[in-house]
Formats: sequence, C-alpha cells, structure tokens
Amino acid sequence: MVKGQNLVINGSGSYSGGSYDKVVIRGEGTIVSDIEGSVFKTYGTSEALANVKVESMRVFGEAEIKGRMTAQKCLVMGTMSIESQAEIKELKVRGMLDAGEYLNGAKADIKGSLSVDGDVEFDTFHSIGSFEVNGLLSADTITVRLRHCRSSAEEIGGGNITVKRKSLLIPFLKDEGLLIAKIIEGDDIYLENTEAEIVRGNTVKIGPGCTIGQVEYSDSFSQDTDSNVKVKTKRG
Repeated sequence: MVKGQNLVINGSGSYSGGSYDKVVIRGEGTIVSDIEGSVFKTYGTSEALANVKVESMRVFGEAEIKGRMTAQKCLVMGTMSIESQAEIKELKVRGMLDAGEYLNGAKADIKGSLSVDGDVEFDTFHSIGSFEVNGLLSADTITVRLRHCRSSAEEIGGGNITVKRKSLLIPFLKDEGLLIAKIIEGDDIYLENTEAEIVRGNTVKIGPGCTIGQVEYSDSFSQDTDSNVKVKTKRG
C-alpha cells in the first residue's frame, strides 16, 4: 500500500488495480486487476474483476467482487456480492450480501440479508435479519433472533446456539420467523420456531414453535408443549 495515493472515481470507466491508501467510487467504476488499500468506499457502483484486500470496506451503493476478498472490517449498507472466498474479520450487514465459496472471520452481525453458497465460519455469529447458508454455519456462539422471515442452513454447529423469536411491537400479529436446518449440533442449545431433522447437544432445550425429527442429548433435555419432537435419545 502506498500511503497518501488515492483512487477517486466520480464518473465512469475502467481502472487498473494496485496499492492505494483510499479508494472512493461515487460513479461507476471497474477495477480490472488486484487491488489493495486502507479504505474502499462505494457510494455508486463498483466492480472488481480480481482480488480485493483492504483494511476497511464500506458499501453504500452496489459492489461486485469477482475474485477473493480480504478485509479487517466490512460494512454493507447497500448490496454486495463476492463470487469467490471471503475472509472478513468484522462483518456488519445492514443491506444485502451474497457470497460464493466460503465466508469466515471473527465476528458477524447480520441485520439485513446474508446468502452464502458454501460454508460460513466465525467466532461469533449474531443475526436479527435473515440468512441462507447452503453449507455449514459454525461459530463458538450463535445467536439468532427471528422476525417475519425465514433463515436456513444445511447444517449448524457451535458451542452455544440460541434461536429465539423476536418480540413483536404489535402483539396480535402472527410471528412468521422460522429457522430451517437439517442438522443442529452444539454444546448448549436453545431453539424456538425451528424445523430440523436432527438436533445433537449436551444440554438441549426445545422452546415453542419447533418441529424436530430427532433429539440426541447427553446431559439434559426439555421440551415446550407447543413443539413436536418425534424421537428423543439420551447418549451415554
């Protein structure tokens, strides 16, 4: 990175990559080769045809990355797509993020929409928006608040997994938030409004609104009367 060298795009056109301090796109800009820098901000429309490595990425408009992305921090207020792998230490999604092969980091805070074709791995994963993970969603701590939308993952694994319905401002409206997964496996698990084929854990608490095919637990199990669990098995 060259300190003080900036790339600012106010109109439209294609530009070469390289090392910059700041990259700011207010118009329509295409970066044709690898780019790295301190700050990358998109207010208009940006397209990176290769890899992006930055300390901070902020998307207020539309951003598309064809290659890999590496960032310390990423804030998505608009829409963003990453076709290849993404490593983001601190991720905040307030708009929409579509990722391709793999998404990992330390902390994910989802209040918009997240869609990932592959696996997702963070230390902590918190969502009050919606997500669709076609692979494994794993984190030491997973906290999901469901509200008027469906979230799904092929598998969910972690230490502490908590899924709750978000309290409604208008109590007489039906809460339609739902989590769907084939397998949920963790140490301490609490679920509401969840459909799963298999749930495995040390301590498993099934709250209201769940439909579970099989629960396997080693320490303790409890079930709300408003939920359906077909098979319950205590492991030795």
